[in-house]
Amino acid sequence: MRIRAFAPQDWAQVWPIISEVVRAQDTFAYDPAMSADEAYATWVEVPSGRTVVAVDGTRVHGTAKMGPNRPGPGSHVSTASFMVAADARGRGVGTALCRDALDWARRQGYAGMQFNAVVETNRAAVEVYLREGFTVIGTVPGAFRHPTRGRVGLHVMYHEF
Repeated sequence: MRIRAFAPQDWAQVWPIISEVVRAQDTFAYDPAMSADEAYATWVEVPSGRTVVAVDGTRVHGTAKMGPNRPGPGSHVSTASFMVAADARGRGVGTALCRDALDWARRQGYAGMQFNAVVETNRAAVEVYLREGFTVIGTVPGAFRHPTRGRVGLHVMYHEF
């Protein structure tokens, strides 16, 4: 598997991944009714940001987007988001995407990477982030409506470079 820059022709494989993840409503606070056009505008970053795909041959197994966490005085800290196809989970795709984002952010000169809203019940993602050097700065209790667990917390996580 390799990670490369997103190209417009990748959208045919990226959109089903995003659609599946968002409609599950258990890891991302995106509108589950979002259209493909809305998702494209949300997911595909413009410079200085970056969007990538994790591919094996011609198949896209996951995608990530990254860039500054906030504009202006907050632009020295990066952020990133990751989505992995259901049938590719547990095979290191998310870890590879996270490492790629961290490497990119360091090369760009960011001071660190912040995740603003990691669903606390998304144990696989939380474990990857902790392994890669993030810490949970705090948890906003009940800030996410999980479809089966009710209101659960959202972690703010940070990795200082």
